Amino acid sequence: MKTTKRLSISLFVLAIFTSMSFFNTATAKDMKDKAPEMNVVEIAIADERFSILVEAVSKAGLVDALSAEGPYTVFAPTNEAFEMLFKDLGINGVEDLTAEQLTPILLYHVVSGKIMAADVKSGKVSTLNKDAWMNIEASSEGVTIDKGSDVVITDIVATNGVIHVIDKVLIPETKTAKSSSGCN
Repeated sequence: MKTTKRLSISLFVLAIFTSMSFFNTATAKDMKDKAPEMNVVEIAIADERFSILVEAVSKAGLVDALSAEGPYTVFAPTNEAFEMLFKDLGINGVEDLTAEQLTPILLYHVVSGKIMAADVKSGKVSTLNKDAWMNIEASSEGVTIDKGSDVVITDIVATNGVIHVIDKVLIPETKTAKSSSGCN
C-alpha cells in the first residue's frame, strides 16, 4: 500500500516538473501563431516577462478566476512595467502589497470578452474592476490605455481569451463617465 502511494506521489511530482519545464521553455511569442492550448494564466506562467504579474495574481487569489472559461481580454504588464510602478511607489515589490491592494489593480487589467486587436476602438471600457473605467485610444499608430500605457504585443490567443502586452501597469480611477463601448 505504501509503495503504491509513494509511486503515485512520485508520478504526480514528475508530472508537475515536466509541465514546469515546458512552461519555462515556451514564450508568449512562440504561442502567438499557434492554436491555443493554454489559458491566460498558463500563458503568463510560461513567459518569464510576466513573472511579477503571475506572483501578483497568485497573491491576490485570482488564479482560479482567470483560469476560468471566460472569455477574457487581459492587458498584461511586463516585469519592467511592474518594476517602474514599484519604483514610483517606493516599494520593493509584490511582497510589499496586500491582496486587497493588488486585486482592484489586477482586475482593472481584464475586460470581459475576447477582443482581438483589430476590434479595439477608442472609448471608455468597463473592466472586471467594476469601480473603474479603462480609457482606450486606438489609432493607426497603435493602442494607448489611460494616456500612458502602450500595447506593445497583441493577440496572444488563449483557450479562455486573449492577451495584449502593455508597457505600464494601469492604476484604476473611479468611474465618472458612461461607457461608450470602446471595444465593440
